[in-house]
Amino acid sequence: MTPLLTIAIPTYNRSNYLRMTLEQLASQLCNVPPGTVEVLVSDNCSPDDTGEVVKSLTSDLMPIRYIRNETNLGWALNFAQAFDMAKGKYILMSGDDDLLVDGALELLLEKLRGHDYGVVCMRPYGYDEDFRAEKPEQPYSEKLFTDSQAFLVSVHRWFTLTSCLVMNKSLLAGVSSKEFIDTDLATFHLMLRASLAAKENLFLNAYLLASKRQNSSSYEYANVFVDQFWRIVDAHKAHGLRPATIRAIETRRLFSYYPFYMFDLRSSGHGDIPATRAKLDRRFRGRLLYELWLAPTLRLPRPLAIGWGAMTTAIGRAASGDLRRGFKFAKRKLSRLVGR
Repeated sequence: MTPLLTIAIPTYNRSNYLRMTLEQLASQLCNVPPGTVEVLVSDNCSPDDTGEVVKSLTSDLMPIRYIRNETNLGWALNFAQAFDMAKGKYILMSGDDDLLVDGALELLLEKLRGHDYGVVCMRPYGYDEDFRAEKPEQPYSEKLFTDSQAFLVSVHRWFTLTSCLVMNKSLLAGVSSKEFIDTDLATFHLMLRASLAAKENLFLNAYLLASKRQNSSSYEYANVFVDQFWRIVDAHKAHGLRPATIRAIETRRLFSYYPFYMFDLRSSGHGDIPATRAKLDRRFRGRLLYELWLAPTLRLPRPLAIGWGAMTTAIGRAASGDLRRGFKFAKRKLSRLVGR
């Protein structure tokens, strides 16, 4: 039988995180009929004990398809391989350090059965140490979208986080997993194509995925989430993504997404500020929202920039439904700066 869902976990040399992820999955699979979920681990030739961890956690309740590459393919090719090898109708490309919270898998499967969604987006949250203790309060709600354009605007903050996106692989026949393999967002286009091809997409507005904070390899933020991101988005005009939708996503990201990262850039003192500003200028120069809302965090002297960035971060998060988290983050960041 074709599994309803494949949970594909590309991994490299992080067996401690992989163990946590698989143990959390195992605790939920005991309530799932056999054959419903395929667990696939694509090991990119890890030098640690990843193979032993997988073997120790493989059981009748959680049979794991384990693929070990003979050489390190690089993260992007390993992700693409995991996608290509998945057998399920739906696929969740999970980071090896991201966790489905208690009860999330059963809820997700309940929503997938009998439907033909393009993408199901689960609301994620970041955690530092204890994903249960740090889970924010959020009453459960969901929203069904019959307009894929409106769906993409609504979930713009999360649609590069593969771990919170369940994609309908059956809608992606003929779409190459390697089309944007030269980028750090190599599988982003799969989500866009699946959502645009579907009659329905679903947003589960509940914190169902815990994502480990600041646990990825280093990258230059603006290179990935400005240059590469908009290059991939623009390429999807050819697949039905409307210019008005792109404009709406730009507006949302300028107001409620980018302020946090610009604030973090200025307050941390790390990163290439001139390069970041140049990349944002190329895309948004002349846009009133950019010039008056986001750009001051990059252009003002550092003390003023930090204050402006804290304000725009808090307001942007409040507007997106994360008021409490926005103020908590800004307060914690500012207190650390004052304590230096």
